[in-house]
Amino acid sequence: MIMNNVFSMPIDNQASSKSGTAQRIPIRHMDFKFDGKDLDPVFFQNTTFASAYFHALSIFLTFGEDLVIDTARHHRQFVKDEALKARVTALIGQEAIHSKLHHEFNDTLAENDYPVKFYRFLAEQVFKYGFKQLPNGMQLSLMAGIEHFTAVLAEYMMKHEEIFFLSQDEKQRALWMWHMLEECEHKDIAYDVYQQLSGDYLMRISGFGLAFVTILMLVPLGGALIPFLRKPSSVFKLSFWKDARKSMDMLFTGKDSVFGGSMKHILDYLRRDFHPSDHDTSDLMAYYKEKLLNPANGLLSPFMTREFYPGAKAA
Repeated sequence: MIMNNVFSMPIDNQASSKSGTAQRIPIRHMDFKFDGKDLDPVFFQNTTFASAYFHALSIFLTFGEDLVIDTARHHRQFVKDEALKARVTALIGQEAIHSKLHHEFNDTLAENDYPVKFYRFLAEQVFKYGFKQLPNGMQLSLMAGIEHFTAVLAEYMMKHEEIFFLSQDEKQRALWMWHMLEECEHKDIAYDVYQQLSGDYLMRISGFGLAFVTILMLVPLGGALIPFLRKPSSVFKLSFWKDARKSMDMLFTGKDSVFGGSMKHILDYLRRDFHPSDHDTSDLMAYYKEKLLNPANGLLSPFMTREFYPGAKAA
């Protein structure tokens, strides 16, 4: 539950928004109609451990998205710029649908013997009794930090399109590509709100640190624990440990791994004058909007039921 004290902190003059004439963002309603029997458990490059990491991420994302929604909704009332306020409304809408669709996807994981109930319990404790008890300013900083990580992951995936097509699981592919597109689309909103309402550098990197620890926490909880819980006997097989090594290389140790190859981008957040728009993804966005949203043959067209542009709602 967000605390009721009014968020008010001094502005850092170096921390002003760079987004300027940022474009309006739509809210897209999707219906994937997930079916547990179609789930590919090795969706991420045919690996068990690395795929399990992203499946764990899907479970924890719903709680992170709910925190973003609550925090953005609370602070929207203090945003004076009407264009940014409208973008905050779009952020809330996009994240609400992300949470809904990932909940539905996570239910299909549960159908396939994933420990979803246990993971939801763990995440609830972390968010309900940890993050949501933080002061409003710190929650806003955490929101900006979480959005930075999801933007980095989205950009990595956009640059490695082949990852999505190593599996025949078209609905899981559509879920992640849709989420990737929208995380990149709204990557600067939470940061701009934080900068306009605070701009305090030390608090900003504190929120980043909390987000960093949370994302890395999913390595043992997801990549290591899920395969063991689903099939304990597999720990005695050589293939189990070969997959673990391959997955760690794909996630962390490889030159072009998800986090190893993105660490410079992740840590760029520590620059005092950092802004998400410093990492230009306009060409990637144009490419993927055509590939995913083209009404005639876009990959998301069969699943999208509605798209609209919200105005700036009252707090």
